[in-house]
Amino acid sequence: MSQSPLTHLQTLEAESIEILREVAASFERPVMMYSIGKDSSVLLHLARKAFFPSKIPFPLLHVNTTWKFREMIAFRDRMAEEYGFDLISHTNPDGLRDNINPFDHGSSRYTDIMKTAALRQALNAGQYDAAIGGARRDEEKSRAKERIFSHRNATHAWDPKNQRPELWRVFNTRLNPGESMRVFPLSNWTELDIWTYIYSEGIPIVPLYFAKKRPIVERFGTLIMVDDDRMPLNTDEVPREEMVRFRTLGCYPLTGAMRSTAASLPEIIMEMQASRTSEREGRLIDSDSVGSMEKKKQEGYF
Repeated sequence: MSQSPLTHLQTLEAESIEILREVAASFERPVMMYSIGKDSSVLLHLARKAFFPSKIPFPLLHVNTTWKFREMIAFRDRMAEEYGFDLISHTNPDGLRDNINPFDHGSSRYTDIMKTAALRQALNAGQYDAAIGGARRDEEKSRAKERIFSHRNATHAWDPKNQRPELWRVFNTRLNPGESMRVFPLSNWTELDIWTYIYSEGIPIVPLYFAKKRPIVERFGTLIMVDDDRMPLNTDEVPREEMVRFRTLGCYPLTGAMRSTAASLPEIIMEMQASRTSEREGRLIDSDSVGSMEKKKQEGYF
């Protein structure tokens, strides 16, 4: 029996590039979500490879809640300038007007308005028929239910009980008017695959992933980095410097840091090999109600 000439990472890379090219060939107005995290960085790298030497043939969309870490926004702007991709940033104007924030309105309402509703607004405005995202099946149990080409109805709703089969990697890309598709080229990757690929390909990532002394406060067992002076502190809270890094990145008031000394990619990979916990356990929005992630996804969250 002949063995595949490709390594494990090369096989994953080839599959993802095939999916990206399938999207470009099958849809009229695709867009790629850009959350600025490590998975988005890998997706951006793969998209550049898929269409090299041409530019990426679709825009990148960042749903800007205005509460991302400052280092994330600086990194996003640097990547857009360096790689020359078409970057669209959208903030929900209603949420901006009403000053919707994680502290006064809670994580669930904040996420619904500043993320889910904002995403629906941006997809409607661009009339996009396919939205490419960096979600992986190993991240969270509701994401494990997703197909690679995941159908959405005209209101961006997902029905997990009515998904299309993908036998033998045959993808059904057909849509009725008004419907759209979410596409996940990294579905078959694991968190360790992502880190190993970043290391092997030299992919730039936000420095927040590397351990460093940062100002944090501890709330309900979660280490929250005080990223700017908008964060209200309780009377007994004084930010202290701790050696931490982030395993996943989102809005800073809702993203827990982890104590770590891993300041390089080899050290992060070694840390991941020993880890037995989910990378998203530091995401507060994943646990703000029973079945919250699947419910959010059914309403249009990515």
